[in-house]
Amino acid sequence: MVDQIAGDEAAVTSLVGRNGDTHFFSPSPKDAQLLKDAELLVINGLEFEGWIARLIEASGFEGTLVVATDGITPISNDEHGDDDHHDEDEHHDEHEHHDEGEHHDEDEHHEEDEHHDEHAGHDHHDHGEFDPHAWQSLTQAAVYAQNITTALQDARPDATAIIGERGTNYIAKLNALDTRLKSEFSNLDEHCRTIITSHDAFQYFGQDYGLNFVAPQGWSTASEASARDVAGLIGQVRKGNIGGIFIENIADTRLIDQIANETGLSVGGVLYSGALSEPDGPASTYLAMIQHNADQLLSAINSAVASGACAHQDDHDDDH
Repeated sequence: MVDQIAGDEAAVTSLVGRNGDTHFFSPSPKDAQLLKDAELLVINGLEFEGWIARLIEASGFEGTLVVATDGITPISNDEHGDDDHHDEDEHHDEHEHHDEGEHHDEDEHHEEDEHHDEHAGHDHHDHGEFDPHAWQSLTQAAVYAQNITTALQDARPDATAIIGERGTNYIAKLNALDTRLKSEFSNLDEHCRTIITSHDAFQYFGQDYGLNFVAPQGWSTASEASARDVAGLIGQVRKGNIGGIFIENIADTRLIDQIANETGLSVGGVLYSGALSEPDGPASTYLAMIQHNADQLLSAINSAVASGACAHQDDHDDDH
């Protein structure tokens, strides 16, 4: 988003790169130097980047901090009905994990949306009180874009008009895609709207388009999935009416593979939850990511309906 709205007015570098998992990111000394030299630091907020405060302090960053989620309406723990949390000692410190492949050279400019949500009693305390994955909602993303536009205009007062124009055009694209997706998802069978993903990153998407996302892991890919959580999902699948099951580009596939193998479900494909794809991939930009995820979900749900996997329970009862 920052790259799209800034255009030539800024050199944009992402700390966590394409296909990188912010949950497992551990900043390097080079990242500290990048931050020290930066004028603006744009973060998601909502405790998503658990390592950012320490990096800011270590780097000596003296620029402007921009929290992209300021002003959004976040989903809280209470809205998940989450009353069965894992023990605190099951939580991983995100700073203890490090993947050198996630660090990118200073001259690599990526969209800032490479940052990285059901109600089945999973662990949602790995980030905080609120679900941080608000970028999965195009409506909320428009708030991100406005915050970014304002911050860039403040940093480049001589380019206020052009930055404002880019911001307005970008938000118009978000709104247009949102309108189209609301129409497409509104036509889906109401009995085929439950989707299984690796970790709980899609509640905002589900809220916007009437889908019910469930996952063995909580808000963070670093959270633990208990055997009870996995068994509960397997039981839910066997009851039927599951629209699809998906792996994610940033998450371990083993839990999803286990659920698919034990239930006979076919994995529907890859969803991009917290990072973009490489430039030649299907989710090279934020808008492309949302479109790709929507296409994957619509295809899986329509296939499930066509196969009879999502027949109304009353229909099954009539057969007996």
